Amino acid sequence: MKNEYLALGEELDPEGYLICDYRVKSDLPIETAGSRIAEEESTGTWTRPTTLTEDIYERYGAKVVMAQGNMVRVGYPVIDFSGEFGGVPQILSIIAGNLFGLESLRGVRLQDIWIPKVITERYPGPRYGISGLRKILDRPEKPLIGTIVKPKIGLPPKEFADYVYEAGKGGLTNSKDDETLVDQDFCPLEARVSAVSEKLDLLEEEGHPMIHAHNISTSAHEILDAADIALENGARQLMVDVFTEGFSGVQVLAEDPSVGVPLHVHRAMHGAFTRDPEHGISMPVACKLVRMVGGDSFHIGTYGTGKMHANISEELHSEKALTEEMHGIHPTIPVSSGGLHPGHMPELMAKSGNDVQIQAGGGVSGHPDGVRAGATALMQAVDAAFDGIPLREYAKSHDELRKALETWGYR
Repeated sequence: MKNEYLALGEELDPEGYLICDYRVKSDLPIETAGSRIAEEESTGTWTRPTTLTEDIYERYGAKVVMAQGNMVRVGYPVIDFSGEFGGVPQILSIIAGNLFGLESLRGVRLQDIWIPKVITERYPGPRYGISGLRKILDRPEKPLIGTIVKPKIGLPPKEFADYVYEAGKGGLTNSKDDETLVDQDFCPLEARVSAVSEKLDLLEEEGHPMIHAHNISTSAHEILDAADIALENGARQLMVDVFTEGFSGVQVLAEDPSVGVPLHVHRAMHGAFTRDPEHGISMPVACKLVRMVGGDSFHIGTYGTGKMHANISEELHSEKALTEEMHGIHPTIPVSSGGLHPGHMPELMAKSGNDVQIQAGGGVSGHPDGVRAGATALMQAVDAAFDGIPLREYAKSHDELRKALETWGYR
């Protein structure tokens, strides 16, 4: 038995393997480093078990098919992911498990994955995605434009709902809870959803469709109960913090026929394992998993224009992971948020295109004339960028935008 897990140059059947690319930092030869990953995550360990037979090795062992420079490509047989139970927790335990702690690897980053149809077809995928959200909001071409209610925490339900209404009157299509708000005593979920729903009903009567994503991230055994409370009080969209909740939290909502509303997925905590270019997991990997389990919208960053750390090439790769062909699964709309304001819109939209949901919190609530004016200014900036009109020119006849640019500048 070879027991080296090396199959360099072998062409893997893309429907027979889940294929992963890793960036590796190690003093070992890159082929050896790749072999350590493959053995640790499939049939091997630090020594040769007497129970490891040739048949087990051949059928279930991972294969290193590329090891060049600092990159390794490993294929995991689909049978390793079979069975009724396991799901994304099992997938991640295999492709992103103990390998991060191997002493012989000073750094290892899961860069990308290719998931075969035999695996993706077990998952729901987005129920709405880009086209469904556009239809709900009657916005066929331009980006979806939203806000995050600020401050993150502290507003009681009535004032919270008033914020949403003002943002809608300013023209926004979307709003959302922030990632830190769920069901605190000062703003309970039931009361908040009820108050917001009344305002959304009023906006709809006034001819402006709008949805708000309510954060129901909670303990696994309670998430469907939280969803029921939100839906019984009129929720039009639910939100999940996927990295603190778990991918399965999104999946259980996407698969439950009683839910039926779009799922907005937030990436709070992602920087703990996506920011280091030499260790952790990349955002494109997370994007493919979120899309597979049913996220209709997912945060990917601000294309280098906001307050958060950005890697432009990775954000563009994340966008593709959410939107390019994936075994017939609906595209998930990329969400751009984090320190955005109207002055960012031309640069952002030049990079993102129009199939994007843009979210601004402080860039709406911080407008000197208040939330409605801030929402209007953001919409004006998007309209100008969509029509190819310079912001400076457009602002001459749009006071809300002019004041926003005077407050925050053009970048």
